[in-house]
Amino acid sequence: MSELPRGKLYLIPVALGGEDAVSRIPPATLDAARKLRTFAVENAKSARGFLKSIGHPVPLREIALHQFNEHAREIEPLLALLVAGEDCGLLSEAGCPAVADPGASLVARAHDAGIVVVPLVGPSSILLALMASGMNGQRFVFRGYLPVDKIERALRLRELEGQAFRETQIFIETPYRNAAMLQSLLEHCRGDTLLCIAADLTLPAEFVVTRSIALWKKNPPAVDRRQVVFLLSRRQA
Repeated sequence: MSELPRGKLYLIPVALGGEDAVSRIPPATLDAARKLRTFAVENAKSARGFLKSIGHPVPLREIALHQFNEHAREIEPLLALLVAGEDCGLLSEAGCPAVADPGASLVARAHDAGIVVVPLVGPSSILLALMASGMNGQRFVFRGYLPVDKIERALRLRELEGQAFRETQIFIETPYRNAAMLQSLLEHCRGDTLLCIAADLTLPAEFVVTRSIALWKKNPPAVDRRQVVFLLSRRQA
């Protein structure tokens, strides 16, 4: 008896926000999402909002939303559905699934189980920030979140600054700690180090500017409670 074909795991990028958010997602990605009936999501409420905004043809009450994070036990039931032949979509809260996102754990388990993983096109704040920064796009590293402790954060920033000659250093922070991160950058980085601040990407308040630390000190931007990507670079003398 032949084995039934396994389902596929579709990685569905979600818009970064704004009134015209859906228009920024490619039609092919939206079409793929509309064909699915089962989704792995971080937050059921926001997932329903996204599915409603794209005009999913199935009533929301009939769509299966499996909420999970990197620690949740729901990954195994999702894998069982995929192995049984059901296609599933992975939705992030914003941007690309599995990139700075707990969905990476599900993708890893899908590979272990021999599931085909299908990445779909959509916005990534990290890549958009790098594209607009004017920094080294051939060699770059995404560092995720830096330490919260002031002393540890300062040490980490100096470490990243030392590596910024070779490759662009990219990192993010929780919106309510952005101001503290910016203050640490201005206090502990060299004046000639380049800092790009990419805030509210794709939104009406979008702000992407690259300046030296010395210039940022003269006119620091308001970053509190905004979605910000920070990038550091050093130029060879």
